[in-house]
Amino acid sequence: MSIRLYDIAHARAGDKGNTSNISVTAYDNAGWQAIQRDLTAELVLGHFQHLGAGPVRRYELPQLRALNFVIENALGGGVTRSLAIDPHGKSLSAWMLTIELPGHNEGAK
Repeated sequence: MSIRLYDIAHARAGDKGNTSNISVTAYDNAGWQAIQRDLTAELVLGHFQHLGAGPVRRYELPQLRALNFVIENALGGGVTRSLAIDPHGKSLSAWMLTIELPGHNEGAK
């Protein structure tokens, strides 16, 4: 059974030019184990591929039970060039939370 990321974590997005920076923080240790194991840069890249995004770099912050993803080319050229309604990409954190992590049981919530 899969589980959606929003069931076990919260997220926040920031931007710098055409690069989105999204942190994902687990609510508890079980959630941390799940995101640390399964929320890969490749999975995130596939989820944001429709934006023409990539590459994606993942950084671990274990003391915070968090992962930080740096997603290049995700903002349509950046705030001053993008015609998007959300040029800063703040809504991308909500999109991140829709990722389904494979192979989890209900105990991971």
